[in-house]
Amino acid sequence: MKTEAVLFAGVAAFFAVTAGSYGWFAADPAGTAVLIVAFVMASLVSFFLAVQYRRRGRRPQDRRDAEVAPSTGPVEFLPPDSPWPITVAAGFIIVALGVVFGLWLLLIGLGVLTLGVLGMVFEHAGRQDSRESSADRPR
Repeated sequence: MKTEAVLFAGVAAFFAVTAGSYGWFAADPAGTAVLIVAFVMASLVSFFLAVQYRRRGRRPQDRRDAEVAPSTGPVEFLPPDSPWPITVAAGFIIVALGVVFGLWLLLIGLGVLTLGVLGMVFEHAGRQDSRESSADRPR
């Protein structure tokens, strides 16, 4: 993650220089604000990656002498077929149409969108992680 942190620090430096020169020569507050926000966002990502590198150290992918085995781990849970992503997409489309055609359609769309988001959030709420042992589970 050190490489990624340095890469995003370079992107942040580019946006900082660009924002400074654009703000000086163009005197456009909107464009300068956008470039400053881009600088802040790239800096935030760079900071996050640097902190993760300090906490966890080098990944197996960062070492030249690494084997495939250290980077493998348990396969994560992949959910089965779910109707909720399509429900969220339909709700978003209805909300967008509601912005165009009227408040009544917007409210229906918000209801469908809320249903879809809650369905996605709580779809696997009762699922026990396979890596937990029976002693670790709350009773």
